[in-house]
Amino acid sequence: MTKVPLTVSGAEKLRQELHRLKTVERPRIIQAIAEARAHGDLSENAEYHAAKEQQSFIEGRISAIESKLGHAQVIDPLTVNAQGRVVFGATVELFEEDGQREVIYQIVGDDEADIVEGKISISSPIARALIGKESGDVVEVLVPDGTRQYEILVIRYV
Repeated sequence: MTKVPLTVSGAEKLRQELHRLKTVERPRIIQAIAEARAHGDLSENAEYHAAKEQQSFIEGRISAIESKLGHAQVIDPLTVNAQGRVVFGATVELFEEDGQREVIYQIVGDDEADIVEGKISISSPIARALIGKESGDVVEVLVPDGTRQYEILVIRYV
């Protein structure tokens, strides 16, 4: 499997979620299954079936997170010699020429993307257009509703 790029904070969030799933959620579900078993006939026990379904979901999530972390390439933009260029993990202030507004995006891994928090995926059209560019560059981005132009105002590595 190929390496999955993650920011330092993204990898830490996954580790925290994994820890919570293993130390809080898994024991809670095991207890719920034990309690449901104590009620007798399992074939018609809705509590038992619900708990087993939750257990399956949690075990699947644990497996997925362990896989992601096992294949992660954690990239800290502070340690990358970017020479003033946009790289993975960089936070970029842009001027959107069509909307006449400033926007700020951090380029993150696919699993970390959250537009509400201003985090865009490395595989998004905007991020792909920005990678390797410098402050002052203007990029054209083909988006679903047409073409947008962005001017790069500031690049920060945080």
